[in-house]
Amino acid sequence: MSQGQATADELLAVALRAAAAGAAVLAARDPAGFSATEKSSDSDWVTAFDVAAENAVRAVIADARPHDVITGEELAPALPAEPSGYRWSIDPLDGTMNFIRNIAYYGTSVAVMGPDGEWLAGVVDAPALRRIYSASRGGGAWLAETRADGASSVRRLNGPLEARGGTLLSTALSYDATVRRRLVSELDFRMDHFGDFRRLGSAALELCAVAEGGVDAYLEFGLFEHDFAAAALIAEEAGAWVHRPVLSPAIKGLPTREEVLSVWTGACVPGLEAGFAPTN
Repeated sequence: MSQGQATADELLAVALRAAAAGAAVLAARDPAGFSATEKSSDSDWVTAFDVAAENAVRAVIADARPHDVITGEELAPALPAEPSGYRWSIDPLDGTMNFIRNIAYYGTSVAVMGPDGEWLAGVVDAPALRRIYSASRGGGAWLAETRADGASSVRRLNGPLEARGGTLLSTALSYDATVRRRLVSELDFRMDHFGDFRRLGSAALELCAVAEGGVDAYLEFGLFEHDFAAAALIAEEAGAWVHRPVLSPAIKGLPTREEVLSVWTGACVPGLEAGFAPTN
């Protein structure tokens, strides 16, 4: 692939291969290899799988596009001497606690931004669910799935546009006690507009659930760019209303926890945003 101007479809092909490489690491899940160490609290863990998966993702991207910048959750930004203007954002393991506890909602997220700052392609590969969500700018959102009976399918996602009964809000209460108390106090108001709520434990897969039509709205404080980069594009391309937070540039490393806890990420069926989204 040329290191000059790239099409969204060309970038998506790289993202699919890169996410598959990370997901293959996760698919080899072995509790004996976790080496879990405390991260920010006893509910937020990092494992050896995170680093191994990110290395696998980066290797695919670096081989295909050696002049692109790469940023991610676990490793320092990769800054080539002659940057192409494209930047990749990697979450090697979204849903770490689910992964440790053998709850199927986890996966690898890979997204790429163009020189103009627009997200051009994104993939969320969930190996335990046997689902691969993907999108390219202007090319729609797609789900490649292997069902429990072994049958495989690929279908376009337009979940927010499909009529269905009931309304579900997907939300999270944060690891930070102060933020959690505030969100609990606000939950009653938000639930006035919904019949029930869900929590999947993976920001990426919750955004994908909006794209697929599994939930009608999603809201969470405390996300980093790599948490939402791929899945927000997938939700957007499926027709959802999407709010991305403005954060410090990822090329400078991860923003502080205080910064990410002050902003929110959300997606919903168009028209529902006034009923649950914060006003700030």
